[in-house]
Amino acid sequence: MPAPLSSGIGIANLPNQKHKIVAKRGAHFTIMVVGESGLGKTTLINTLFATELAQGRDYANRHSKQLEDKYTEINIVKAELEEKQFRVKLNVIDTPGFGDYVNNKDSWTPIVDFIDDQHESFMRQEQQPDRNQRVDMRVHACLYFIRATSHALKPLDVEIMKRLGSRVNLIPVIAKADTMTPNDLVGFKKRVRDAITHHGIRIYTPPIEADDPQAADHARSLISAMPFSIIGSTQDVVTADGRTVKGREYLWGVAEVENEEHCDFKKLRSLLIRTHMLDLITTTEEQHYESYRQAQMETRKPGEAKVRKLDNPKFKEEEENLRKKFTEQVKLEETRFRQWEQHLIAERDRLNKDLETSHAAIKAIEAELDSMTSMNAYPGGSQMGTRSSGRR
Repeated sequence: MPAPLSSGIGIANLPNQKHKIVAKRGAHFTIMVVGESGLGKTTLINTLFATELAQGRDYANRHSKQLEDKYTEINIVKAELEEKQFRVKLNVIDTPGFGDYVNNKDSWTPIVDFIDDQHESFMRQEQQPDRNQRVDMRVHACLYFIRATSHALKPLDVEIMKRLGSRVNLIPVIAKADTMTPNDLVGFKKRVRDAITHHGIRIYTPPIEADDPQAADHARSLISAMPFSIIGSTQDVVTADGRTVKGREYLWGVAEVENEEHCDFKKLRSLLIRTHMLDLITTTEEQHYESYRQAQMETRKPGEAKVRKLDNPKFKEEEENLRKKFTEQVKLEETRFRQWEQHLIAERDRLNKDLETSHAAIKAIEAELDSMTSMNAYPGGSQMGTRSSGRR
């Protein structure tokens, strides 16, 4: 009987094999940013990935043009990042127009529809014979930007966060945290957490690994920091002690992006990129996508297409405008018809009167003609009678 191998059979090398596969294939990651305009969404994304993903005037012009329509739009920016020969295909989904108007009813519909449509598209591709050319645009993480105020969540925040939390890994962030004092920021964070708990909003929670104390402590620190307070800046500034950092310069000093005493940017970057990117991808695959797929398979027949209601506010308004236009056109035609009918009635009455007048004139002429005929007949007869009696 051969002696057992002291070094084992090699199962422990599976993580190394997985690393090689991931390194060879690379990865793709889709992140969505949702929030009102002016909260620094684009700046934060560029700061996170240390590149100008959404840059230049073209992006700004596209953003402004879409806002003129007063609807929430979907912008997709694609990039390929490489670090130490490892590549990541990155998709950034921006949502300009959301929450920017007095009436923001149904402004979340295009966002929710986009997330559902990506699940639907991937599910349909999985059912095809050839799946090698699948396009996966499922959203792995959604950063929801909360405006730093003296209050907590607005009704619009609550409504969309509830809808997003059931579909995607929702990560709340407090935008432009440098506009609040440290004490005010602590109080605001607490109010936001209380509102999330009270309304039952589901947010992404990093898993705590019991077999890895260091990773568990890191996960707990991330959980306790939520919602992440963020300062976004791609500008290099010099601090009072001579250091060059990414940050914003004020009269009172410099707000440093990567200083954990100033904001939670490093924690957010760690969550999204360094420690939990694969978990975000896996959670999307195993929880959110599977939940969608199961719900769809239970409510439709195999191969049947998804039946969707046109509940997009843009479609609703267009439909309402067409309905109003049609109603106005019908009313206009009815008014024209009534005027035409009244004109016909008046013309008929006039013709009848003309006819009566003409008929009376004809009667008068006939009577005059009869009178003249009688007068011509009797005088001639008397003369003829007189002449006859004279001859006798």
